[in-house]
Amino acid sequence: MTDPIMTVDVLVVGAGPAGLAAAIAAKEDGIDNLMVIEREHNPGGILRQCIHNGFGLHRFKEELTGPEYAQRDIDKARKLGIYIQCDTTVLSVEADHTVTCVSSEHGLQIIKAKAIILAMGCRERPRGALATPGTRCAGIYSAGTAQKFVNLEGYMPGKRVVILGSGDIGLIMARRMTLQGAKVLACVELMPYSSGLNRNIVQCLNDYDIPLYLSHTVIDIQGKERLSGVTVAKVDENRQPIPGTEIHFDCDTLLLSVGLIPENELSQGAGVKLSPLTSGAEVDDVLQTSVPGIFACGNVLHVHDLVDHVSNESFKAGRAAAAYARGQIETGETIAVKDSNGVRGTVPQRIRKGVNESVDLMFRPDRVFRKATCIVKCGNEEIARKKAPIFTPGEMAVVTLKPEIVAKLNDTVTVEIERGE
Repeated sequence: MTDPIMTVDVLVVGAGPAGLAAAIAAKEDGIDNLMVIEREHNPGGILRQCIHNGFGLHRFKEELTGPEYAQRDIDKARKLGIYIQCDTTVLSVEADHTVTCVSSEHGLQIIKAKAIILAMGCRERPRGALATPGTRCAGIYSAGTAQKFVNLEGYMPGKRVVILGSGDIGLIMARRMTLQGAKVLACVELMPYSSGLNRNIVQCLNDYDIPLYLSHTVIDIQGKERLSGVTVAKVDENRQPIPGTEIHFDCDTLLLSVGLIPENELSQGAGVKLSPLTSGAEVDDVLQTSVPGIFACGNVLHVHDLVDHVSNESFKAGRAAAAYARGQIETGETIAVKDSNGVRGTVPQRIRKGVNESVDLMFRPDRVFRKATCIVKCGNEEIARKKAPIFTPGEMAVVTLKPEIVAKLNDTVTVEIERGE
């Protein structure tokens, strides 16, 4: 580790669930010269603070807590002899696969890789992105920060809580704060539907009699040094507050669960093209970005609902990076994948022409559809469809294209939802 420039076959940035899964897949695919870089003190990523259960049902066919799920991949990585360097911050990723990082133990390191996998995860949208009026008092936290305080550091953010946004972290923290003795007064959601999984609405709000105010938002924050209250109002179809609908809550804590943003600063530095819809990289069917040899997976690519899906996606990225490092993947002509009616942020955005493998198209509906059908077309020809009792923005939808269909693609692929009820 003392050479001025290290060389590896595959370098993974991030040791959360995506990075661990990608590294495991690359290692099992025959890559021995492999390195994972993680800025935190331990691998595992956000799962370390997600002490609730509900993880692993798809992948392991059993219910695990976040730390239990992460530990399985950590143990497997150790068994495979994968080198994970923690307490290390990546400063830059270049298009020529040069990575610069720094740590207290190793100092400044420059690493040259044949293939790079970006697995940096995502961050929470802050209060500054909301333009909510009111004072800059203490007691306002992102839901993930509050989760870290309670679950990892043993601190209670407050006793009377209002939650803005109905993302999964916010819903889970409504239950967690209640179990810790706080009074959660309300969960307030700007949209007319929740952005979280339905099971979390039931288990975290309904089971604890916590009201969910849809089509509402916080219009004022009160308090000088510490938060003393918030004012909530109903919004119209243009998401503007409706006068006369105000509700006041006396509270000392406001938790924000208002969306997640992929951590793509390193991606941008490498010249990777980003999607304006997902805020992550644009990728092809093997999750290769616009920069050859740089792959992306997990929440840095697009925000997922379930960690099981993150792992499955990342296994694919790991195998593809391994193939690229061996010179087995070439960049050629691709078919564009476009969103149509009711669909937002389909991944992948490109499919390599002539590939004889199945491809999962993942997307989020732009609104709630009941008893609807997702239709995939190549040009004007229908090539796949999927019916569902409900399509909702809170849950990722997946449509699989069969290998024989993918092999014949010769025109733009569009994904749309045919209106039901």
